[in-house]
Amino acid sequence: MWSLPSNLQVYLALGATDLRKSIDGLAAVVQERYGLDPFSASLFVFCNAKRDKLKILYWDHAGFWLYYRRLERGTFRWPDGDARSPLCLSPRELRWLLDGLALTQRQAHKAVHAEAVV
Repeated sequence: MWSLPSNLQVYLALGATDLRKSIDGLAAVVQERYGLDPFSASLFVFCNAKRDKLKILYWDHAGFWLYYRRLERGTFRWPDGDARSPLCLSPRELRWLLDGLALTQRQAHKAVHAEAVV
């Protein structure tokens, strides 16, 4: 995935979104359903009902980027919640989600302190 600035806002559209929508349709969802500015320095992330596809909408000063990801196996661990308000994430949490991790996990792997290399 591309490198994201650490101060970038990331909004997850909870619930399922019809991913037949293109840039204009998704920008309308951002503006009308959530009351957010699709032209802000933010990523807006949408997932389908099967949770195996997602789209990310991003405005970059001269136009929109629309990223699309389809999993060949498995599903995204998309959080449940009220579809009327988005979930705000950090870019790091978005990377976790894209890598198949749950956002609700409490900690990373415990550190292993090895004393010898075999």
